Amino acid sequence: MSGAYDEHGDNGGRDERDERDTRDTPGARGDRGDRGDRGDRDEKDTYDGSEAYRGVGGPGRAPRIPLPRASVEDGGRPLPVVEPAAPLALEHHVLTSLLGAWALAACSPEEATAVEEHLGDCGACAEEALRLRDAVGLLQRPESLDLDPALRTRVLEGCLERRPPRIPVPEWATPYDAETARLDALLQDFGDSEWHAPVRLRWFGDDGTASRRTTVAGVIAHLLTVDGLVGVALGLPDPLGEITAQAPAPASRTEAYWRASHYPPTRAVRAPWREQSHALVRTVAFTGSTGGTGGGTGRMPVSYGDFELPLRDAMLDRAFECWVHAEDIAEAVDYPYEPPSPRHLNRMIDLAARLLPGVLAARRRAGLAAPAGGRHLVAAGEPGRSLRLEIEGSGGGEWLIPLDSPAAVGSADHEVAHVALDGVEFCRLAAGHVPPAEAAAGQVGDREAIRDVLFAAASLSRM
Repeated sequence: MSGAYDEHGDNGGRDERDERDTRDTPGARGDRGDRGDRGDRDEKDTYDGSEAYRGVGGPGRAPRIPLPRASVEDGGRPLPVVEPAAPLALEHHVLTSLLGAWALAACSPEEATAVEEHLGDCGACAEEALRLRDAVGLLQRPESLDLDPALRTRVLEGCLERRPPRIPVPEWATPYDAETARLDALLQDFGDSEWHAPVRLRWFGDDGTASRRTTVAGVIAHLLTVDGLVGVALGLPDPLGEITAQAPAPASRTEAYWRASHYPPTRAVRAPWREQSHALVRTVAFTGSTGGTGGGTGRMPVSYGDFELPLRDAMLDRAFECWVHAEDIAEAVDYPYEPPSPRHLNRMIDLAARLLPGVLAARRRAGLAAPAGGRHLVAAGEPGRSLRLEIEGSGGGEWLIPLDSPAAVGSADHEVAHVALDGVEFCRLAAGHVPPAEAAAGQVGDREAIRDVLFAAASLSRM
């Protein structure tokens, strides 16, 4: 009984206290009638006979859930009519000042309408608007950040048509000028991590593919020292300075430069390489302007240690190596890099084709090329057994390669084999980046002759 009493007594006491506390509240005591009336009105206005709304706040009642609103279209009422805005009446100087914003699509609809109506009446503003729209197209980021390889050539040709140079660059030096400029543009935004990215230089040796591990900065140092051979021939300072190489060959000069560096080459090597490349182009422009067809200074010999090339061919050789090593660098930093323009690529292929007979003869003397059946010596300048080298794609063409003597002349009447290769594939073969046995070549005729020529092309490569 006491337990039941305590339980009910507590409840009863709490109810009485709650009621007394509520009654004693001034707001509740003074506003009780008003609140009751307002509550009744609110309840009538809100629940609309819904059982869910009748017992709001009461124990055991359903929660208050608002009814969905009806759409204006479903109510049968007429839709509001939006009056069109009156066209803006702007003065000519205001409309002219809005052309830039209009070209960028940054005007309000009213301003854009006013500008477009004005363009139909004012020819000067219409021309300016067209020019601004074309300029806006250049501001949009293209899908690829690479510029068209032919853009530089087109810009230079356009400039030279308007104002010919007082001292033109010889035609045989333009590939080197173009390739060094392309590589310099690739290096322009490199950070420290890119300059120290690992690069593997590859070439074809007598016993197969050879390689040397370096960095992006080390590749530029390699180009600097080998380009220095051309610079020395032209009377420019040797980039090795006081450094002594074991031999004047490209590989020995590069190794000497790398050993003499207290630290691995960094981005600091870019400046001397670029200055030297500009000096080479400037010097041949001053001294070789009469050698556009291979005469004059273009015949001056440039020593590579164990062989020589005339200056015009040495500049092509340096352009070829600049492109090949630029591709090595682009591959190391995972960036696309396009081949040279077709005109320059054709000249590089032509140089390799002209060097093939001498390399083939040297390999035979060293026992690296098997004697071919039917081989015979011919007098200098006379036609002999030949291989037709067909280069497909951009920069392509056909060359007849004499097989038995460098002094012989290629002849279609004495053709014993035919090889077809893509232009870029042939250049990568000549750079030692594609093994001769794996070159994708169409082959017809004497298999031994074809093999000898493919291996001779790979032997053109060096570090």
